[in-house]
Amino acid sequence: MFRSGLVAFFALFSVAVPATGWAYDIKPKTPDSAFSGKLQPDIVGLSSNTEGSKAAPVFEAYLKDLPGVKPETAQQKFGGTNVTYVTAMKFTLLPTATHPGESMLAVFSSPASANRAYYIARTLGFSTDKQPSKPEMIERVTAKYGAPTAIGDGRMYYFYKAGKIMSVKQKYTPASALEALNAPINPKIAVALNDANGRGSCVAELKRVQALEKTLDKLVTEAKAANCDGLVTVEILPGITPDRVSKVEFTLIDFKQIVSAAKIDADAFAAEKNEALNKTPLGNAPKL
Repeated sequence: MFRSGLVAFFALFSVAVPATGWAYDIKPKTPDSAFSGKLQPDIVGLSSNTEGSKAAPVFEAYLKDLPGVKPETAQQKFGGTNVTYVTAMKFTLLPTATHPGESMLAVFSSPASANRAYYIARTLGFSTDKQPSKPEMIERVTAKYGAPTAIGDGRMYYFYKAGKIMSVKQKYTPASALEALNAPINPKIAVALNDANGRGSCVAELKRVQALEKTLDKLVTEAKAANCDGLVTVEILPGITPDRVSKVEFTLIDFKQIVSAAKIDADAFAAEKNEALNKTPLGNAPKL
């Protein structure tokens, strides 16, 4: 999952920008979001409400426990202007003899749409002598995010719509949650997550988005097709024994914000380009 995020990071980092720029008054608009108020899920303090310009302290606070690991920042300029903004931030700790490896990625929209995070991913590994049990991990995840929409295929799914976590009328006990985690997702639950036309399951949209570059233009089509406004998923991978956990992968996607920010940004980039053209000096007509 994180590998595709890295592809997106370097794609964003390598965006070509003009050698010169000009002053431009960006009037930010706050994009719509799947999350608001108390319903603002986060991954170690990063949420879709986090601005790229303010993400560094969150990364640095977390990385204080990983000496020598520094956050990397990708930036680009807004259109043809001199306004530089954060497009992505990540860190990667490769596996070592003393640490199983860890990584995190956050991707942000432009300043026109308030430079908000719309995709966040984290991978957390556990040493063989410190692997928690699956029941322990399920309990920790539930304590942080609440009761999940669904469990299956090794994942706990939280789908958000209309300001609340979607329900498929599936309640879990500790025992049934563990059983569901180790089994394929219930087909009836998958069908219940589709729209009225039988499409748009966020289970499918999650997998499609994870395979794409994480720029707004690459994700907006899938975001529009999703039958939810946003999601948080936690994938729990088995460890040295089937009941232990070797690695956990967290993903937060704000589909509603992707659609809204994509439109705001596209309009703003077009307006900036048009204004730049209008400010270009015109030559004098030659004598005939």
